[in-house]
Amino acid sequence: MIEKDEEHKKILIKYWMEKANESMEAAQSDYESERYGIAVRNLYYACFYALTAVLLDRGQKFKKHTGVKAALHKDLIKTGLIEANWGKFYNKIFDSRHEGDYQPLRSFDQEEVKEFLDQAGGFITQMELLLEK
Repeated sequence: MIEKDEEHKKILIKYWMEKANESMEAAQSDYESERYGIAVRNLYYACFYALTAVLLDRGQKFKKHTGVKAALHKDLIKTGLIEANWGKFYNKIFDSRHEGDYQPLRSFDQEEVKEFLDQAGGFITQMELLLEK
């Protein structure tokens, strides 16, 4: 039974990383088409999915986005597995996605989204490195 659970976990981790990569590709396309708000949403979800994969690999599951964010800080940053600047970035993309979805008239400019694109790529690379350990 444990072997089947481990296999199921590996399948789910792969699934979340595939979703992360798909969301990054969609964000790049949205950026190039000047759909900056949608790009920010896709960048957030790319990071969220990659982080979810890492937390699942560590045996953790969460029902809320805030729980995933808290686990990033508590279990990955405070323990020294990744640098604190990744937590600051995740907080920023988390808040920006929320603002873009729920705050009327919130818009994003090309430069801001380009920076998010670059940082999200780095964040996902960090998650991939943690999965390799």
